Amino acid sequence: MIDTLAQLDKEIFLYLNNLGNATWDGFWLVVTNKWASIPLYFGLLILLYKFLTLREFFIVIGSIVLLILCTDQTANFFKDNFQRLRPCNLPYEDRSVARCGKFGFFSAHAASSMALAIFIGFSLKAYNKYILPGLIIWSLMLGYSRIYLGVHYPGDVLVGLSFGLFYGALFFYLNKYITFYYMASQTNFKERKTEPINK
Repeated sequence: MIDTLAQLDKEIFLYLNNLGNATWDGFWLVVTNKWASIPLYFGLLILLYKFLTLREFFIVIGSIVLLILCTDQTANFFKDNFQRLRPCNLPYEDRSVARCGKFGFFSAHAASSMALAIFIGFSLKAYNKYILPGLIIWSLMLGYSRIYLGVHYPGDVLVGLSFGLFYGALFFYLNKYITFYYMASQTNFKERKTEPINK
């Protein structure tokens, strides 16, 4: 069963990877480059700051830091234990365009981008309905770029996206709970401070 899935993964990879050509290489290299996403992250931070209270904003920032740390460390754990070589390390008839690491299961790029898309998309959904689908499309494009550039199998990307979806949703609801609990505790504290002292 595992061998069948691995062979299917290889065949799908070779098909998708060989659809590429030199005309589009530069575009997908930009899409996959983490530095190219900085303007997007900066814009999202501005939106979070605009729509949230200052306390909510800092709670969200803390949640995002933990979210990225969690997805990256989970991906590293899987890579170290499964030790599945990236396709660019094997003698396939593929197009390896980007720098090639060693192990690829699963894709941290796909996991982190989807986790951010779900977390931030749901956090801002009440203020702009287009942010969530837009971020999901961005995450899917980033995931595809890993296949196009020859550094991940489709299975690596699919599992990464699944983990990102799970972690993004988990941290979103944890963040909602923490924010609600914190705000409620602050309200109760203020009410206690304003209560008259019985003499």
